[in-house]
Amino acid sequence: MMTTYKVSVLVGSLRKASYNRKLAELMVKIAPITLSLEIIEIGDLPLYNEDLDENPPTSYTSFREKIRASDAILIVSPEYNRSVPAVLKNALDVGSRPYGKSVWNEKPTAVITASTGSIGGFGANHHIRQSLSFLNMPCMQQPEAYLGHIDDAFDNLGNLNERTHTFVKNIIEAYDKWVRRLLDIPV
Repeated sequence: MMTTYKVSVLVGSLRKASYNRKLAELMVKIAPITLSLEIIEIGDLPLYNEDLDENPPTSYTSFREKIRASDAILIVSPEYNRSVPAVLKNALDVGSRPYGKSVWNEKPTAVITASTGSIGGFGANHHIRQSLSFLNMPCMQQPEAYLGHIDDAFDNLGNLNERTHTFVKNIIEAYDKWVRRLLDIPV
């Protein structure tokens, strides 16, 4: 019997026409049947404030429950000023609290960054990985996924060119194998 793993997808951009959101939506569509991907919205999370955990807002509680119920995490993000977009860092912070109750622990993760610049979000990718390491989230190392000049990869209808589509398909297939390898091994 084949197991299907629930994957929460976080998009580090709030823009409606975000290239990263388009990539995430494509991955939802082309994921192997052993992965069930769902984009989890992070834009409505108030900035993390420990005082709010005395009586957490519904958005914190709902977000934490969705992440806790997932088997794995996929992060698709742009780079802002050579670092992590604030909305994504806030989501990581909200999920890591209250202290000792992190919803991230041991969830297999992959990071894909895309930008209109030439280095494809390299700085953000590595800053995100630094946080994931502390949160005890094993992160897929290979293949690395930095998509530069992402604005040139889409046509006027929003379709991804064949080369980039193939690259994204290879990434999600590698992630599928990696998640299954990590989660199918009894501990």
